[in-house]
Amino acid sequence: MAGKLLLQGMSIVEVADVVEASTSAVGRWKQIVKQEGLDGLNSRPVPGRPPRLSTAERQQLEELLRKGPREAGLTADAWTCPRVARLIQQQFGVEYHPDHVRRILDALGWSCQRPEQRARERDEAAIARWREKEWPRIKKGASAAS
Repeated sequence: MAGKLLLQGMSIVEVADVVEASTSAVGRWKQIVKQEGLDGLNSRPVPGRPPRLSTAERQQLEELLRKGPREAGLTADAWTCPRVARLIQQQFGVEYHPDHVRRILDALGWSCQRPEQRARERDEAAIARWREKEWPRIKKGASAAS
């Protein structure tokens, strides 16, 4: 929109007011439009280091993760970033810091989850009885005391 307004002859200040941008940004846009035309204002990919895992390798990684840590030869039941980093190193020959693995997992749609830790001695039946009988009694006593 700003490029079209500049081509129509509006001043930098006027365009900045209309599109709610700074005059310095509109000035840069005017130079780009002058040199490259309106297509010069199209968004471009952000330059940066290309990913070390290809799209196909990321899909393979996700398949490996879905099979679980035991299938990958680990004795644990949960994936951790260091474990995934080791898996990536073994399978694809690419070394990542465990902190960066978190970003890869986020991009794949994986979330950080921890298994519930419950005592082995936990008595589910006793807990259910307490919730049915004791908790309502305690709750009533607390509201009556208020």
